[in-house]
Amino acid sequence: MSKEKHGEWDVREGATDALIARLDRVERSPEAERLRARTYELLAIEPGARVVDVGCGAGRAVAELARCGARVTGVDADERMVAVARERWPGADFRVADVGRLPFGDATVHGYRADKVLHELPDPAGALAEARRVLAPGGRVVLVGQDWEALVVDADDAALTSTIVRARASLVPSPRAARGQRGLLLDAGLGDVTTEAHTTVLTGPETLPLLTGLAEAACAAGAITRDQAGAWCAEQRERARADRLLLAVPLFLTAGTAR
Repeated sequence: MSKEKHGEWDVREGATDALIARLDRVERSPEAERLRARTYELLAIEPGARVVDVGCGAGRAVAELARCGARVTGVDADERMVAVARERWPGADFRVADVGRLPFGDATVHGYRADKVLHELPDPAGALAEARRVLAPGGRVVLVGQDWEALVVDADDAALTSTIVRARASLVPSPRAARGQRGLLLDAGLGDVTTEAHTTVLTGPETLPLLTGLAEAACAAGAITRDQAGAWCAEQRERARADRLLLAVPLFLTAGTAR
């Protein structure tokens, strides 16, 4: 590997490690634990049934599903994520694979879980078609999606805040995928489709980097000026000092059954 390529890999690996650290903090919250438990309940997996967790990240859900008795495989396109998952959960089955080409035969999987994955894909419908291919009749799909255009932030300038949220959403491949999950499952031919709405409310100090990141991304995209971003972030930092931060993240939990 060339020096240039090696440096590029180090940057990518560092970014993935930073993402893993953020995910770890979120996944340990009581709200996140309750939502994961609800996804396992909706999967309705019998002991020994094969389950795939798509976009498995560092593997927490894979380990929890295995403890529930499932034969679970974690799939992620990020090699670093899979390497970390294998280190954390020795003996569990983790594979590097694309969501559009899963390493399973037709009708061989009884449960398919994807947690905050579809918005990262330019073609969510294609991923659901692949899910339908691998699912056996009666198999369950459970999706958790974050609606990027519906983030709620407590801030003084409502118009600027709305611009920031929309600009950040525009950088996501499929920012409306979560609200479209029900239609995606119906279009893929699944039945018994249900949808639930959940909201994660963040108010602690860990929320500040998420909020300033929204403004920085909007500024980089040219949607707001550097002065606007600076003033908005300064307000959020002051809110953090006064314990007045609020970020609400709407999540949709959708499930269906293969026919």
